[in-house]
Amino acid sequence: MNEQNLIPNDKRTPNELREITSKGGKASGAARRKKRDMKQCMELLLSLPASSSEDYQMLSDMGIKFDELSEDEINNMLAVNAALLKQAKQGDVAAIKELRSIIRDDAYLKQKIKVENEKLRLEKARIFPEAPEPKAYSGIPAGLIAPAFASVAFDIDEHEHSEYIFPGGRGSTKSSFISLKIIDLIKKNGNMHALVLRQFGNTIKDSVYNQLLWAISALGLDSEFTATKSPLEITHIPTGQKIYFRGADKPEKIKSIKPEFGYIGIVWFEELDQFQGEADARKIEQSAIRGGDIAYKFKSFNPPKSAQNWANKYIRSPRPDMLVTESTYLTVPKKWLGESFLSDAELLKQINPDAYANEYMGVANGTGGNVFDNVVIREITDDEIKTFGTILHGVDWGWYPDPFDYVSVAYDPARLALYIFNEYRCNKKSNRETADKLIEMGVTEDDIIMCDSAEKKSVGDYRSYGLAARAAEKGPGSVDYSMKWLQSLKVIVIDPVRCPAAAKEFSEYEYERNKEGEIISGYPDRDNHSIDATRYATSTIWRKKGK
Repeated sequence: MNEQNLIPNDKRTPNELREITSKGGKASGAARRKKRDMKQCMELLLSLPASSSEDYQMLSDMGIKFDELSEDEINNMLAVNAALLKQAKQGDVAAIKELRSIIRDDAYLKQKIKVENEKLRLEKARIFPEAPEPKAYSGIPAGLIAPAFASVAFDIDEHEHSEYIFPGGRGSTKSSFISLKIIDLIKKNGNMHALVLRQFGNTIKDSVYNQLLWAISALGLDSEFTATKSPLEITHIPTGQKIYFRGADKPEKIKSIKPEFGYIGIVWFEELDQFQGEADARKIEQSAIRGGDIAYKFKSFNPPKSAQNWANKYIRSPRPDMLVTESTYLTVPKKWLGESFLSDAELLKQINPDAYANEYMGVANGTGGNVFDNVVIREITDDEIKTFGTILHGVDWGWYPDPFDYVSVAYDPARLALYIFNEYRCNKKSNRETADKLIEMGVTEDDIIMCDSAEKKSVGDYRSYGLAARAAEKGPGSVDYSMKWLQSLKVIVIDPVRCPAAAKEFSEYEYERNKEGEIISGYPDRDNHSIDATRYATSTIWRKKGK
């Protein structure tokens, strides 16, 4: 035994006390750091993908549908919780207690959030006792609704119409208004659920799902709603009402929705022009809205360029039960949009008035089905090429019948002009052969080549051959955004002698059509290899703005 430890503190000198305190603090800090490091390691391990076949078999046996989950959701945490549930179902008392503890912790956290929100509300009331409550438009604070939608909010509350259509340009806040109104309707109709739709299911999480979460937070209702990603749903905790999210590309998942009570009385078609047509939209409504006397249908979209698009034609033939509300960013308070947004709009207005009219003002100013109305086919001289700054390179992998396609392009931001002046297209050529051809054409190890990321092995092959190949980033909405960026350019100049394939594709590329021959806002995945290579080449430019 160390007898020094038996000396009372009141018998020690100040220096001795400081030394003991310092040692204790260091030891305590070391212990905390060790625990923290262990916790971080465990969190990292749990977040890693489930890797063993036993994990996947166990999850499959428990009814997990892997096609409904993203890769990062099928991780060790999911496997651990599934194993815990399996043990509990077999009567393991310890596992049952652990599950109850987890559930209680979740309930405790929700209650804690509710208490903290109430404290914050009371503190704000104490600091600003004379601040008046803002006038509300049918349950939504006036400060959250752009003037263009003020009267619509009352119309919805009175249910003057059953279908509300919102064509509007970029930044018009139509989606923000609809999301706020859906939450408001859920609160006011305890027997009603909502279904939010986009044409493609993989675009939902980063768009309308996050938009509804924003609306909940903006209304100060975070403690009343809980959200899950698998399945993708939002639940109103006090009532159990659900907001479902589905893609029209999998209609069977729409038909399978069966609320535990009540009915789906709210449906939102976001990006209406991308759906397959009026008949398909009507079928979805008939499948979803059943069992109730009242229903609210919301349809929003940025009017596509072609006046012949089915959604543009749809709003030109209104019915008595339909209210069409057009909007632009000019009806929105400037501080909501920010200087960057306003500057971009003004620049496009000066350089490409037609693109500005379509994108920001919602004008359908195209006559036919052509995607690109800004293509100029002409010679690009050697002297002109010498003036180009940075040269961009893009590759779309292919074998047969789809070809391999490479393009060289130059971008002039001051003139919003893109020049396509070199290409190489072939069939049935190996990666070694196409790489040698690009090197022969003058591509060096310093030239970054942005490639289709779908073929990671091919990208790796190019790197091993000494080429600076990179995988172009993809993601939900990237095709739509990059195509709109190309459309917004003042001009796309293509040399028909140097680049005959690109000249043909860009000149003849048209929007998708449905079985009735109506134009829809889809981009056909055919005869677009030069277009894709151009999108990859310019991806470092159009991705800078974000979406």
